[in-house]
Amino acid sequence: MVGIPSPFGGSDGGADAAHFDGYDAFVPEHNPEPGPFLEEAAVLDGDAHRAFHRLTREVFEDRGVYDMTFGYNLARLNLDTRHPDAGFRYAAEGDGDALRAEFTPTTEFCPQSHTLAVGAFRAWNGCSERHEYDIVRVRVHPMHHEAESINEELRELEETYRAVGSVPSEPAGGEPAPGRGEGGDFGDLGDLGESEEAGYGPQAPF
Repeated sequence: MVGIPSPFGGSDGGADAAHFDGYDAFVPEHNPEPGPFLEEAAVLDGDAHRAFHRLTREVFEDRGVYDMTFGYNLARLNLDTRHPDAGFRYAAEGDGDALRAEFTPTTEFCPQSHTLAVGAFRAWNGCSERHEYDIVRVRVHPMHHEAESINEELRELEETYRAVGSVPSEPAGGEPAPGRGEGGDFGDLGDLGESEEAGYGPQAPF
């Protein structure tokens, strides 16, 4: 990654750290409530949530799944106490072969929801050797105003992945996901260390 200091590399101390739970924490009131996509599946909490979320931050770091407004690895959103209703929740399907991941954005008009959800799908399933699931299925919580169209694309990606056994080289529709490089990672994004000074603080719409 160019120009983005890793929030998981030991450089996130100081006053800003007071706004985040520890990396191994699971504080229910600082995580979104499980939504409809997780119904009829076994929601992960406690140690199970912590274990998969640790893996999530690693694969997101490797694949460049970053929130562009806050300038941090998307997995850190679950730890950001300023946004207790946003982030990922997970649930295992009955046979244990598939994991469901539901992303709740910070606002119903979050402009990055498409890019982040598709990026998360590609990261988890592109690194399938690093977890126990045959597939990680991703959906955006229906509170987002474009959830229906985003989730339709995610279903298409899922069907392709199941059919060919690998992540498609491009998102459904044949166009690179906005804001991402040709290889699926973010390209040179410049220095996001001054995002709050530029007006992208914790109250910004993602």
